[in-house]
Amino acid sequence: MYDRVADQPLTIEGYDLTRQEKDTSSGFTRVTTTVTVRGEGVEGKGEDVTYDTEDHDAFEAFDADLSGEYTLDSFSAFLDDVDLWPEPPQREASRHYRRWALESAALDLALNQADTDLGSALGREYDPVRFVVSTRLAEDDEGTPSTDRVDHWLDVDPATEFKLDPTPAWDADVVAHLADTDAVRVVDLKALYEDSQVETPVEPAFYRRIVTGFPDAVVEDPGVTEETRSVFDGHENRVSWDYPITGVESVETLPFDPEWLNCKPSRFGTVESLLDFLAYCERNGISLYGGGQFELDVGRGQIQLLASLCYPDGPNDVAPGGYNAPEPQSGLPRSPLDPPSDPVGFRWE
Repeated sequence: MYDRVADQPLTIEGYDLTRQEKDTSSGFTRVTTTVTVRGEGVEGKGEDVTYDTEDHDAFEAFDADLSGEYTLDSFSAFLDDVDLWPEPPQREASRHYRRWALESAALDLALNQADTDLGSALGREYDPVRFVVSTRLAEDDEGTPSTDRVDHWLDVDPATEFKLDPTPAWDADVVAHLADTDAVRVVDLKALYEDSQVETPVEPAFYRRIVTGFPDAVVEDPGVTEETRSVFDGHENRVSWDYPITGVESVETLPFDPEWLNCKPSRFGTVESLLDFLAYCERNGISLYGGGQFELDVGRGQIQLLASLCYPDGPNDVAPGGYNAPEPQSGLPRSPLDPPSDPVGFRWE
């Protein structure tokens, strides 16, 4: 797949950085930075989805000469020697996120300069994109979870499907209520987000309650230990991975061969790593679904575009941005999303 775009010519004359921020349904203010590269009268855009606001503050001081004549592949090689961080990142994973912002912007620019689009370059058709709503249950001061958010979304659209983040506070009643909706497609155990606000304890009883309570849901990012491994006996085909997936090599080091994986393009850093991963999964029969990171600009459309081309029927966490608002709302586009009628570059427009 990468060979189809690697030699695409690319002319860069300059770039701009644009910051945006918005409150989210997960209770934090999301900050991202859009990278716009320019050349030959057109633009290419990518989005830095680094999570730490301080890193975006420091990014404003970035000053490098990116101008030149490249291919997409030679520009990627050029970036190997560019320090994208005026200050060291708060966490190492962010290095991939910023690199992806530059690489995705370059891909968009190269395709625009060639007056083509990613689907045409890869020889693929755009299909309607199924998406799920990703959210966490609100909890009261005593830590008791409420299913109100899920219930409200189902009132707005009874066909809504969900990717939810269980916690040990989900007792049997909460699990039974959510299971009865028949709307939960992915449960994200978030065991691997160490030292973060969303890290969830690895507890066998909790895991068993979730795995058995949602017998048809994909189970994402469990902590597989001596104590929890037996919980997944017979359910390995439902286990998926997100946080550790950064390229083909990361897939080959998982506890067992996966049948599902979450694809978040920014985790791969480079276009080459992403496309090599997609080709690897297709060769090995691994089902994929897209993952979102509260993108606020062009990045959201780019993950929708990749889903349309490569995994349109998965439980894609690529819902339009309005679904990330603090309160559920009506009038939003419903699943599946129609593909772009006149695609251009690396954009969902």
